Amino acid sequence: MRSYRELFRTPEFTPLFLASAGQVAGQTVGGLALGTLVYGTTGSPLLSSLAVFGPSLAQVIGAATLLSAADRLPPRAALTGLGLLLGLGTAVQAVPGLPVGASFAVLLVLGTLSSLGGGVRYGLLDELLAREGYLLGRSVFAMASGVVQICGFAVGGALVTALSPRGALLVAAGLYAAGAGVAHCGLGRRAPRTAGRPSVAGTWRTHALLWADRPRRYVYLALWLPNGLIVGGESLYVPYAPGQAGLLFACGALGMLAGDTLVGRFVPRHRADRLVVPLCLLLAAPYLVFAVRPPTAVAVVAVLLATVGYASGLLLQERLMALTPDGLSGHALGLHSAGMLTLQGVGAALAGALAEWVPPGRAMAVLAVASMGVTVVLAPGLRAQPALRTPDGVGATRDA
Repeated sequence: MRSYRELFRTPEFTPLFLASAGQVAGQTVGGLALGTLVYGTTGSPLLSSLAVFGPSLAQVIGAATLLSAADRLPPRAALTGLGLLLGLGTAVQAVPGLPVGASFAVLLVLGTLSSLGGGVRYGLLDELLAREGYLLGRSVFAMASGVVQICGFAVGGALVTALSPRGALLVAAGLYAAGAGVAHCGLGRRAPRTAGRPSVAGTWRTHALLWADRPRRYVYLALWLPNGLIVGGESLYVPYAPGQAGLLFACGALGMLAGDTLVGRFVPRHRADRLVVPLCLLLAAPYLVFAVRPPTAVAVVAVLLATVGYASGLLLQERLMALTPDGLSGHALGLHSAGMLTLQGVGAALAGALAEWVPPGRAMAVLAVASMGVTVVLAPGLRAQPALRTPDGVGATRDA
């Protein structure tokens, strides 16, 4: 599969794409609205960061308990139900007078449920596309996410101003519901990819299998750690520049879109693996400039350049799929998604706590240094030859 035309001609790809876009739009508008609401109420950079990215912390709960369901539930029913629950929870956060603590309790529940969504969604994507088409399809999802975030942060900022943060939260709830409707109407009935009932024990057995393979461990760590630390730095945009936070978030989404487009469509596959480490380093290095609080124009360029580095995630996901047996693709991708979002939440918590003691720009630079350090440590394992899928889930080294 070489072209976007072939991709969108694939049955069920378009409704899955649109349902995913609806959820990203809901997350974008809702996160910005809730972060603004919490910061306006408390004045705390830590609580503001957790309001925007805190649901990611709850992903670890879902990853520990729910992920066996990613391959054991009918995809259409799972995606529809999750979208409706996320919309309902977001609407609850818009209730006037709701205490901040109650808002965070709702975030905990929504984050736990969201951990299942990534596994179901991307497991179905892997099922719909030929194996060689997964990278192109995943890049389109990432590109769409970038476009939706650009529009979502811009529109979300306008909605916060025009309707108030609570009004913007209600709009976000509607976007979640719209995504659920598209999933229900556009996706066909499919049997689960794996037989059996979801269980906590089954979740941990598959975790152990996936984690036992050394090349997969390196891929997971590279997907989680450099990314999580940088997203933690991004969570400080609101306290760093309250009036320009929407612009910085939108520029970050634009940079991510550019990187995903270049890597997903134009980089030859035989050269792609060599770009993983440089892209991970690019993701962090430009944020060092925030230590000296640069002018807005310089900050915008730094964010645009850095977020091109998020394209490393596409290459690492392709390698993960090469290392994972077909029957576990949903679980493997769900573990990636849940772990990545959990580490993003941890990064946001670290960034917010650090920003209580030092200026937000310096906290962002510290996290950038930490991200580059992690990439350097992981680099030897990431330069190893990728592996092929095998029936038992153990990677077999590909010959050069």
